[in-house]
Amino acid sequence: MIPAHPLFAALAPYRERLASPDLDGMSALLDLPLRFVAQTPELLDDGLHYEQRIAERGLVATREANTHDLFNAAMWLLHPALKQAMNARQAADIARVGAKERTRGQCALTHFDEAGAIVWLDGDDLVAAWDAHDWRTLFDAQRNAWGSRIALTIVGHALYDYALAHGEMPVGRALAVRVDRDAIAARCDGAQIARWPDAEAAVAADVAAGRLLADPQELRPLPFAGVPGFAEFDGAAPCFRPMRPGRRYPAPRPPGGQGSRPIARENALDEAAIR
Repeated sequence: MIPAHPLFAALAPYRERLASPDLDGMSALLDLPLRFVAQTPELLDDGLHYEQRIAERGLVATREANTHDLFNAAMWLLHPALKQAMNARQAADIARVGAKERTRGQCALTHFDEAGAIVWLDGDDLVAAWDAHDWRTLFDAQRNAWGSRIALTIVGHALYDYALAHGEMPVGRALAVRVDRDAIAARCDGAQIARWPDAEAAVAADVAAGRLLADPQELRPLPFAGVPGFAEFDGAAPCFRPMRPGRRYPAPRPPGGQGSRPIARENALDEAAIR
């Protein structure tokens, strides 16, 4: 099920479990009071929204033969603090506005949960290139910075599912976080850091408090086709889109600090454009 490609490297510890799903066995690996359970009509008869069921009953509805859901289970194992923070926020907004409405925060949380990545970086030059969608600088001229001054951690389970189904690199929706370059280099496997519990816990605290992922416009596009080791950079590929007029990104989360405020909505793209 899991290709031998660097994109899937973080899933290596769960290769056998994903190939032969055992929800009880995967549940036993969780360091949270949750269980993966088969999504059956009987389960859905409780009338709860998917996120409410996790928050209130500790049950993660999972289709056992569905790669999307199994990758989601793997993300719960790899990034429990982030997943729990996102679920708590989703459940709180559902309680506030109802299951048929969607807040800007819920849209941001869903984008990140499905297609999210954290990019850990150290260097104003890297931020400036990303801010300007200068993909050639970010991915080609600075290719040696990947694994030393910049790295990514994949959080979105749909990224894996897309790559598996289509055989091509997806575009992630990323949060940028500043950290020390020595800490990046010490944890990298190629251009990736599979998981970084301490740093992720700090990001999760900002998510839980609503300081991060309050608006979809906080998220930056990250074309995985440019990441060194994932694919050969081709700046002409359609995924490497130029910056749209008026688009801007919040500053990266500072080390040990609190997340930046979401950018003003009047400067944002419409929500459909970033899906």
